[in-house]
Amino acid sequence: MAGEFVWHPEALTLDQMLRLFAVAALACNVATLSLVAVRCGQGRGAAVGARALVGVAALLAVGATLGSLYLSEIAHLEPCRWCWFQRIAMYPLALVLVVGWLRRDRGVHLYGLPMCLAGAAMSTWHYLLQHFPDLGGATTCSITSPCTVRYAWEFGFVSIPYMAGSVFVLVGVLLNMSRHRA
Repeated sequence: MAGEFVWHPEALTLDQMLRLFAVAALACNVATLSLVAVRCGQGRGAAVGARALVGVAALLAVGATLGSLYLSEIAHLEPCRWCWFQRIAMYPLALVLVVGWLRRDRGVHLYGLPMCLAGAAMSTWHYLLQHFPDLGGATTCSITSPCTVRYAWEFGFVSIPYMAGSVFVLVGVLLNMSRHRA
């Protein structure tokens, strides 16, 4: 059809994609704070079912997985050691949540929450390494792909580990909320 818009991710520059990912991370932060505020202010919060919460969590984890694959396989950013550790938590988390959602597994939080906690902890450590390169863990990274490098530093504070951590925390909040829903 003439004049039809077709989006091609390769048409966006790496800087534009990183800005898009940073905005998505900030949206995750706003969603996390909103969910926590609703939870604290109204007890159980809105009548959203566990399956819907797990479905959103699965979409977020799949999106983060695809985003990390874009950065390494399309944008050719070499993941450092701590990036790999975060991927080790995120990739199976995406799979577990999709399978749990498809199977309507009410216990999927039992599998997902530990991965979220581990991933958030690793993201936090990696983010600290970017701020304080002299921390002991910085010496364990390679010369070709140091953990202290900031491929992204959007809005003066959003880096790739920050983005990953934002997803881990929001997915963890969603899974925690799903535990208490029918």
